[in-house]
Amino acid sequence: MSDLALARHAAPLNATPEANLDQPTIAAGRFTLRPLRASDAGLIQHYTSDRRLAEGTRAIPHPLPPGAAQGYVERAISADRVEDVWAIDATGSDQCELLGVVSLTRLEDEQSELGFWIGAGFWNTGFATEAVQALVAANPHNARTLFAEAFQDNPGSAKVLTNCGFEYLGDAESWSVARGARVPTWTYLRQMR
Repeated sequence: MSDLALARHAAPLNATPEANLDQPTIAAGRFTLRPLRASDAGLIQHYTSDRRLAEGTRAIPHPLPPGAAQGYVERAISADRVEDVWAIDATGSDQCELLGVVSLTRLEDEQSELGFWIGAGFWNTGFATEAVQALVAANPHNARTLFAEAFQDNPGSAKVLTNCGFEYLGDAESWSVARGARVPTWTYLRQMR
């Protein structure tokens, strides 16, 4: 899984849900991908407090500091955000309001980096694959190329990426805040046009 980026820059205190008007809501079969809202902080706190989930990401610390989830949501709904984050919302299917998140971070030259995580109670359900497929199909950044990575000890996330048309690019390393160490990764790309 890619990262939640809880440790990124602080958002302005006046961030409001209205700042997400330029971020589309995306229909995705069993759920909807929608911009985060302030009420998501509790479930994000709950899911990301799980050591297994945190260790599958680059930037989620473990233990999760107080206020980290709220700060993440504030950054995600800020008008000057650096990452677009969508909640995987399954309330339309009588399931949980937030199963996890999927995100895109703009890079240079019409490229974006895709990231995702799913709450541990929803692992091996196909939700991650469906969320990534829906986001790739919508291509809301109109990206020419999408990049993603997975830790090499997390083949489930690598499978999500390959199932969604990402091709293996090479090996690398990324820092994991929760592990306090560099972790070998597989890097993937998907040409969009």
